[in-house]
Amino acid sequence: MIYCLTGKILKKNLDSVVISCAGVGYYVQIPATTGEALPAPGQEGTVYTLMNVTENDVSLYGFANEEQRDCFKMLTSVSGVGPKAGLSILSIMSPEKVALAASSGDHKAFTKASGVGPKLAQRIALELKDKVGKGLASGTGFAGDMGVPAPSSAPAQAVAALVSLGYTPSDAAAAVARVDETLPVQDIIKVALRGLSRAR
Repeated sequence: MIYCLTGKILKKNLDSVVISCAGVGYYVQIPATTGEALPAPGQEGTVYTLMNVTENDVSLYGFANEEQRDCFKMLTSVSGVGPKAGLSILSIMSPEKVALAASSGDHKAFTKASGVGPKLAQRIALELKDKVGKGLASGTGFAGDMGVPAPSSAPAQAVAALVSLGYTPSDAAAAVARVDETLPVQDIIKVALRGLSRAR
């Protein structure tokens, strides 16, 4: 498997990039967020890749970091979520937003992605809720067995802190999802705790 590609970016669109490595130009499909993170054509960049081999096609999917790639892997493990839907979700949501939405059962967040209807969104939230909740709670990322780096965003840290105080991962994620994510971790925890105490 090709773990990552580093080379000169020959072409870059919202949904694909062509990277030249050792004289070979690799066509890589990407989410829009990866396109935004990569440098302009002519400069050197790195994408973390996944290869998908079917009877009729061999495709490379690329991501700005390993966490995004592992999130894509997790999303496409859900029945009915193909690579196109996975890329579409990661084009509008960061891996940590995916984790918060799944662990809090917020399926509507996924319907904002192109090609993801209400039924599929509900399945994503349902199938990933426990897996993601445990990962956020333990600070190991999406799932403890995936070796994903612990989420570093303030919302993810706030969820882990609330779980350590005795709240369930789904309750903690739901409370944090309602708070402004640009606040510092301590403020997110305070606001989320107020919301949780009112709900009890």
